[in-house]
Amino acid sequence: MEKEITFLEELSSLIELKDSESIHQLMESLKTEDLIYAYNRLSKDEQVSLIGLLSPEDAAMLLERIPQNQAIEAIENAQIETAASILNELYSDDQVDILAELETEEAEAILEEMRPQEAENVRKLIQYDSESAGGLMVTEYLAYDSAMTVAQTVKDLQEKAEEYEDYHVQYIYVTSDNRFVGVLQMRDLLLSRPNTKLDTIAIKNAKTMLPNARLEELIGFFDKYDFFGVPVVSETEELLGIVLRKDLREAETERSNLELLETQGIVGGEELRSMPVWLRSKRRLSWLSVNIVLNIIAASVIAFYQDTLEEVIALAVFLPVISDMSGCSGNQAVAVSLRELSLGLVKPYELARVLWQEIKVGLINGLVLGLLIGLAAFIYMGNFYLGLVVGGALAINTIVAVSIGGTIPLFLKKMNTDPALASGPILTTVTDMLGFFLALTFAGAAMSYLV
Repeated sequence: MEKEITFLEELSSLIELKDSESIHQLMESLKTEDLIYAYNRLSKDEQVSLIGLLSPEDAAMLLERIPQNQAIEAIENAQIETAASILNELYSDDQVDILAELETEEAEAILEEMRPQEAENVRKLIQYDSESAGGLMVTEYLAYDSAMTVAQTVKDLQEKAEEYEDYHVQYIYVTSDNRFVGVLQMRDLLLSRPNTKLDTIAIKNAKTMLPNARLEELIGFFDKYDFFGVPVVSETEELLGIVLRKDLREAETERSNLELLETQGIVGGEELRSMPVWLRSKRRLSWLSVNIVLNIIAASVIAFYQDTLEEVIALAVFLPVISDMSGCSGNQAVAVSLRELSLGLVKPYELARVLWQEIKVGLINGLVLGLLIGLAAFIYMGNFYLGLVVGGALAINTIVAVSIGGTIPLFLKKMNTDPALASGPILTTVTDMLGFFLALTFAGAAMSYLV
């Protein structure tokens, strides 16, 4: 804690003094996690001042490390010239990710100030969907004509070493008239004779992707092949860019994180506590307010069976367990369906297949969980029939919960509704209502044995 306070205070002090050189030295000495922490703890004014004091290279390095919504905000708050100079230093995919989120006029103003070649490249890339190969690819790669020799290629690499220092140089991409020919490993380049043509040592028939290939297809590709990256080519085999494994995994993680937030009812994407309070509140309330109505509906079942509950007060102990355990089982099924939908492993029309798979799991888990809670009820009250009531209610509710949890995301997807956002509340309402209904109905039928 002492160290955190020290570097935070030091950074704030240097920003106040406008000491750019010392800020650079401090940032160089900090670990990535400390740098992110420090930036997040600065006031909004300090963040804006910091971006303005940093060199474009240092600012770009910072923006690559902080959460994307903070990077977008930093560019929005910077002067147009400053924003353009920073974006010039970012990788092409990061440039597009940020500019795509800005207002059209602001993005265009920044593009006008960027280096012409960088701006032209961004305009080409921004047309692609962010979750496609075109949207994820980088255009910073090394490509050489197939007619060049090893000696010519090595000479170019040496002469432009400073220009290429931020490139990913594990592979060289071989082209002919800008059409993709093959991939050349750096090892093969360095170990070949100087007069050898690249065409003769390149790996031909290498796997490629079209720019409209979806995230699910890319995930499947990298799961199958242990490649550093995959070339993206046009219909005419023109080399457009490279999708790197690390960028694909980042996109996959980002999607999973957003889906997790949506399943918890946080609408509108990533949330950080540094965001405005009203915005965070609005995102959460959009579903919490709906949940009030859904919970009132579930609670109405208890009100309807109030007399039964008054007669068998021990049920009040087990009703929350029945609803909660069934909800947990259902949420597990929701998570699996969301994951399989995102990976393209299941289609929305496969409801029957998914239902049957979940029923099998539900039967086993329902039986085990029902026996456990039934045993607990028997030990608690010494009444076999109470154990039978709560155990049977949980067993049946678990089967229903996993069946709904597994199929509702597919149904919602088929209805063009976001399954990550709506599955949780629907599942919770149904499992609560059914759990209460089953337990109280069974108790009413066995009343003479329970009192």
